[in-house]
Amino acid sequence: MNWRAFLSLPRDRLAVAKTLALLALLGLAGAVAVVGIGLYNVSAKSGHWFGVSWVFHTTFRNAAKLRADATPPEDLDSSAMVALGARHFDSACRTCHASPGSTRSATVRAMVPAPPHVGEIAGDWQPDELHWIVHQGIKMSGMPAWPAARDDDVWPVVAFLRAAPTMDAATYQHLTDKPDGQYCAMCHGARGTTDNPHIPRLDILSDAYIAASLKAYESGERDSGIMAEAMSHVPIEAIPDIASRFGAEPPAGQAQPFDALARRGETLATEGGGSGVPSCAACHGPWSEPLNPLFPSLAGQHAPYLRQQLKLWRDSARGGGPVAQLMHHAARDLTADEIAALAAYYAALAPAKLDDTGK
Repeated sequence: MNWRAFLSLPRDRLAVAKTLALLALLGLAGAVAVVGIGLYNVSAKSGHWFGVSWVFHTTFRNAAKLRADATPPEDLDSSAMVALGARHFDSACRTCHASPGSTRSATVRAMVPAPPHVGEIAGDWQPDELHWIVHQGIKMSGMPAWPAARDDDVWPVVAFLRAAPTMDAATYQHLTDKPDGQYCAMCHGARGTTDNPHIPRLDILSDAYIAASLKAYESGERDSGIMAEAMSHVPIEAIPDIASRFGAEPPAGQAQPFDALARRGETLATEGGGSGVPSCAACHGPWSEPLNPLFPSLAGQHAPYLRQQLKLWRDSARGGGPVAQLMHHAARDLTADEIAALAAYYAALAPAKLDDTGK
């Protein structure tokens, strides 16, 4: 620093410069005391200095409100959405936030800040704000970010959080029951025949496809926060047994009446679309020759689930297999109406394994 030039400054400018220099030195001394010496007490028992909690919480609320911009699905508050969200919450969130009808542990209540009880989380937050909070997490609070890049599967958790204030313990227990103690059955049903339209039924799939999908979820190659959490509870050596058990189940159910939307989907699936959309039947049936068991059967699959997966493929937000690029190419030109038609067609077919589709 040129001290001679500094001291030759006009009196008023010199005073300002001295003040700024003093403040800089005080700031440096404070940083050394807080960081280098450990003057600031990080003990949770000591809490925050007066006003700090208000600053943090106000900053958090304003940050969430500023950035929340996701559009809620039309069926956000449906029982199916709430059920799926409850099951993920039970595995990933209940330890800190408790469940309806129960209390947080003494240890959790001693956290700073203490995680709110599940019945208090929704508060006056809007759905898009809750979505942003669950997806992004909150720094310095113990609230983790969603364990996936895609954010569409956050909505069931938002649905559950909105329903939690009026939910009793018995309802929650029913939603999170594990048939025969089987973890996967909590969502997919004991035989893989869930009636929740946002959860895929497994009884129509081959064991090869189920195993490949579970491995892709476990490795992160296929993106889903819900399944990433689920696979963190499943030993990788258990995958063959799970795939074999569900893959051996005979598909259950009947074909549904075709409406105009399903008939349009049938044309798309068998003949392709004018916008360059290839035939779906060549890989997913109905087809006269044996098909690759690593391709999923779609016959009888739930329409809402199929619509969401096709959107993910179209938007290049899904992976999980050696032929993922094939599906990205097949779906990239699909319109929203074509996606709805294809989902309606396959959902109307009688549930069947891949090579039995249409028989």
